[in-house]
Amino acid sequence: MSDPGTPTFDQLRIFLTVVETGSFAAAGRRLNRATSVISYGIANLEAQLGLSLFERHGTRKPKLTLAGHAVLAEARSIGQGIDGLRAKVKGLLQGLEAQVDIAVDVMLPSAWLGEALRAFYEEFPTVALNLHVEALGAVTALVLERRAVLGISGPLAAEMPGIENVIIGSVPLIPVASPDHPLAKAETLHPGMGRDHIQLVLTDRSRLSEGREFGVVSPHTWRLGDLGAKLALLREGIGWGNMPQSMVEDDLATGRLVRLTMPDDTGVDYRLSCIYRSDAPPGPAASWLLERFREGRGARPKGAA
Repeated sequence: MSDPGTPTFDQLRIFLTVVETGSFAAAGRRLNRATSVISYGIANLEAQLGLSLFERHGTRKPKLTLAGHAVLAEARSIGQGIDGLRAKVKGLLQGLEAQVDIAVDVMLPSAWLGEALRAFYEEFPTVALNLHVEALGAVTALVLERRAVLGISGPLAAEMPGIENVIIGSVPLIPVASPDHPLAKAETLHPGMGRDHIQLVLTDRSRLSEGREFGVVSPHTWRLGDLGAKLALLREGIGWGNMPQSMVEDDLATGRLVRLTMPDDTGVDYRLSCIYRSDAPPGPAASWLLERFREGRGARPKGAA
């Protein structure tokens, strides 16, 4: 048996377009080529590989063979790699960005954000910066919608197709309440006691996490879209909730809040990642900022990974 030949990228693009559009004619319209050219390109690809990729008998539309399904995954991987390469080169050819739009998770400690942006300003004084502060899936949504080229997101983004993740660390979230709250006054907290009281929960302005719960213990919840409002209500004794440790350190030190020793909710490390679209990698200035966040440079909060 002879070894398969090496297909051209154009042949693979024709193959992927036929699969995506469902027919040779539709692929021709998308690629602005005659149907006969599409058919010829697929025939050449099959000859190169020594495989039949489509069933052409007994069906009006081309249907992938078992071999076609196997080749499809590899062809998509090559296509995505080429698209990523083209996008990266396009960014380099265009030079330094005039503006960088970024979206950051509200859980990101302000000291970490401030250090990175101060360094960015010193390095790129001519580049304008547009900053969005959001919660949960709203950061990923801004990146997917191309309203932000770079995002600092929680763990939800790791599940999203078309998104690249670069883990930069984590932020400890701890359960807290006002010293006047019944949970703070209890001598011993038993499993399930948090379920009997209002839990303040940060909500998502996007629909990416719709129907999902993150760290919700109590069936009695107040939902807020702003972390500062959540902190204010905690200080007033309205409910209990998890907060970034760095954000409540002063409150814990002064006694305005107390850390709850809850056996079934001891807190969690909230992982943070720099994210960007696979088909739109960041340009020179945004790439520099990504590395600055990843390195931390001493602004990483206590307990961060």
